[in-house]
Amino acid sequence: MTKRKLKKPVKTIIISILVLIIISGITYIIIELTNTYKDSKTYEDVSNTFHNIDIKEDIDIHEQKINNLRELHNEYENVISWLEIAGTDINYPIVETTNNDFYLSHNYKNEKSSAGAIYFDKDVDINTSDNLLIYGHRNKYGLMFEPLIKYANKDFYEEHKIINLTTLEEDAYYEILAIFYSRVYYSDETNVFRYYYFINASSEDEFNEYVKNAKKVSKYDTGVEAQYGDKLITLSTCEYSRENGRFVVVAKKIIE
Repeated sequence: MTKRKLKKPVKTIIISILVLIIISGITYIIIELTNTYKDSKTYEDVSNTFHNIDIKEDIDIHEQKINNLRELHNEYENVISWLEIAGTDINYPIVETTNNDFYLSHNYKNEKSSAGAIYFDKDVDINTSDNLLIYGHRNKYGLMFEPLIKYANKDFYEEHKIINLTTLEEDAYYEILAIFYSRVYYSDETNVFRYYYFINASSEDEFNEYVKNAKKVSKYDTGVEAQYGDKLITLSTCEYSRENGRFVVVAKKIIE
């Protein structure tokens, strides 16, 4: 008799727990989708502003893009560049920072955001650095650097070889030279390629070593080479097949 009386309360407790788990799961999904929509709308709005180009005979498109970026910079002083890869959803402002952690959880308006922002490494000077190291989250709903992982497929690379980087001074294009998987290494690991340390070359040998290592670990040969004096950009995002994994795309500036 006692055992029968215990069964009903135990069953009720189990059902209550399951209901709470389901409600919590649904609530989490709703919050996540709401935040994703908000992030998406925020970046869609700024993209529309940046790409609001009025074709004029006396001002070319490149100059208008620079002017539009300058207007954004006047409103949000941390926005100093724009990154776009034609045919992909990578189309974002890039911010400068003195703290590599801040923009992991804030957008270009400095508002809290799970998507974060695309940002230059804190040690980058866009006017003088040999390598513009750029970070961005991956987002399973396609935001930020999520499309970057598609470069693991050479067919995708063949259709998207060029990266467009607009700064306050110029509208430049870069051709991709290497695509590779990496990770953040422990301090006691030796003979590893810490791509994330290279921003300014102290010598021609250091520059050439970076390019050689990037080409060596690249998933496939792009046929693109770089020489000392070339300007590089390195796009870096998370990769989840290993601990502290990274997926990296390196490109060199096209000199016209």
